[in-house]
Amino acid sequence: MNVNAITKAAIVYDFDGTLSPGSMQQHSYLPEIGYDNPVDFWNEVKSETRSQDADEILVYMQMMINKSRDPVTRERLRFHGAGLPLFNGVSHWFDRMNRFAKERKIQLEHYVVSSGLREMIDGCSIRSEFTRVFASGFAYDEFGKAVWPSVAVNYTNKTQFLFPINKGIDNAWDNAAINQWVPMAERAIPFERMIFIGDGDTDIPSMKMVRHQGGCAIAVFDPSEWQKEATQNKIGRLIAEDRANYVVPADYSEGEQLDVTVRGVLGRIAREVGYRPEAVKAG
Repeated sequence: MNVNAITKAAIVYDFDGTLSPGSMQQHSYLPEIGYDNPVDFWNEVKSETRSQDADEILVYMQMMINKSRDPVTRERLRFHGAGLPLFNGVSHWFDRMNRFAKERKIQLEHYVVSSGLREMIDGCSIRSEFTRVFASGFAYDEFGKAVWPSVAVNYTNKTQFLFPINKGIDNAWDNAAINQWVPMAERAIPFERMIFIGDGDTDIPSMKMVRHQGGCAIAVFDPSEWQKEATQNKIGRLIAEDRANYVVPADYSEGEQLDVTVRGVLGRIAREVGYRPEAVKAG
């Protein structure tokens, strides 16, 4: 083995319920537009989705515009993103994982594939940690006002954004590049060197695809929600239906289950491409 060779790998994250508790809109945006109880907003979204036979992501985005008295702008959404809470350990997670990977000759990259809003993620405290964010987003008029959804990332089309990561494409619009045939050996980040972390139902298609392609899927859950029957039922289904390789609490602190699990997967990736601790010492 060439001990100086670098191998690329990626961790791909959902955002809501994975890196941050709940939905990103519930913490400050929805209260600002008059929804003290976020459940009321999401119930309206579901009702409108059914009545219009529509896509739920498109409906919630349009309602964010229609229900607001003030213009929705990038700056306003980034402001709300700046205050997003994160699960324990997230703020130190990336440096720790990057360091662990680098010691094993792995160049680790981090991506987001989310049904949430890219503009709010752009404003959050950890945005600089991500190589690319693929998320729902608005189109804006010449005055900077959001007028309609330009990208909607829903439950099933999340999988399509794994291919730009796989092929090294950094945008959501280049259909020619994404459809171009690239030999597996020449792809930027093969699926078998990809770890997908999500919080359950909305991420099942992505988990299944990454696993089917030889990668690893990790389902996380909010530790504060563990006592709820719905949470336990969801975790039970994920295990019973063989949706994820691992199911662990969304605690990113050093030494917790998620930390140990991801380090183990990265260690396996390193060994599969030829890394041996004794070889490095001998060199």
